[in-house]
Amino acid sequence: MPLWKIYHPANAFSSEDKKNLSGRITGLYASVPIPKFYVVTIFQEIDQDSCFVGGESHQKFIRFKIDQIARTLPGPVIREWWVKKIDEIIAPYVKDRGYDWEVSIDETPFDLWSLQGEIPPPFESLAEKRWVKENKAGPYTLAEKLPVNFVLAPGISDR
Repeated sequence: MPLWKIYHPANAFSSEDKKNLSGRITGLYASVPIPKFYVVTIFQEIDQDSCFVGGESHQKFIRFKIDQIARTLPGPVIREWWVKKIDEIIAPYVKDRGYDWEVSIDETPFDLWSLQGEIPPPFESLAEKRWVKENKAGPYTLAEKLPVNFVLAPGISDR
């Protein structure tokens, strides 16, 4: 899952802004595609005089802390492209409103994650494609865990 924690001054975002920004964030990940329900966005208001940059109070600063688990970004070119895509998504809410901002992305190992007690299925597996379509987690068989084009040998169980 990508978990976005957005630390911002009180009243930086309206309820509509939060809904629209979280929709843009979800849309970015859904284009990969990963299931939309993987994407979690949390807005955390920071009280006045509770944010300091360089030891000075900063009332126009927004921090985006992103934990990515569902996918890892291979190599510096893709990583740079992804950070630029994120900056494009958030620009109307920060840059265009005169805020200073910072983005950081942490990548947690995929195998240290579960949803509703299920280990997420592998990338591009039949199970993942079903999760995308149904937009929810659920149990899956061994056959659904395998790559889309993989064929089980006759007599091999998929359970």
